[in-house]
Amino acid sequence: MLSVRQLTKVYEGGVRALTDATFDVPRGQFLAIIGLSGSGKSTLLRCINRLVEPTSGKVIWGDIDVTAASQEEMRRIRRRIGMVFQHFNLVHRSSVLTNVLAGRLGYVSPAWSLINRFPASDIEKAMRQLDRVGIADKARQRADELSGGQQQRVGVARALMQDPEIILADEPVASLDPVLAHSIMQHLEKINDEDGVTVLCSLHFLDLVHRYADRAIALNEGRVVFDGLPQEIDDRRFKEI
Repeated sequence: MLSVRQLTKVYEGGVRALTDATFDVPRGQFLAIIGLSGSGKSTLLRCINRLVEPTSGKVIWGDIDVTAASQEEMRRIRRRIGMVFQHFNLVHRSSVLTNVLAGRLGYVSPAWSLINRFPASDIEKAMRQLDRVGIADKARQRADELSGGQQQRVGVARALMQDPEIILADEPVASLDPVLAHSIMQHLEKINDEDGVTVLCSLHFLDLVHRYADRAIALNEGRVVFDGLPQEIDDRRFKEI
């Protein structure tokens, strides 16, 4: 169980991105987070794994208070929380395989990570994950030679390398056309269904929320204004949110 309690983030200058966000996410759920640009979706996801430090509130994962964890403890926690980014966050000049292996950085020694040296078992694992998302044949290509949809598959494979219990997907299909968007969402759906990985996915498109999510929460100006079944949100309600 992931529990978010009164999570608040105020940036420098007094910009309030989140206010008292409170909700629980049962293990294995596919939760969609919806809202307009600037509503706090990305900040919420980044506060959960503390890529952004919350101003107040708590994130409890199982029996771990994530918000109170030390930096060393956070390194261990982040091993099991994968993240998929809107703009892929790949090292463009590196190979696809090297980018996927970056998902194991939390598991190898710092000295090995500096020289991109990984055990053979990790390389085999990376190839399996690339095969799972359908681009094993691209392993030796530079990341910047791939299409946007292919680059996002690399991002998904990288997250899988962590053996995650949770995946935080921050607008993973916002820059993709509808066909590619469904392709990426189907990969996340399979990971959720087959591996039991909890998925928190921020989305802009209501049809994707209806198709893939078990549950949805909506943010408006940093506050949770809806928490329920996706089918309860029609076009009119979506516009109000």
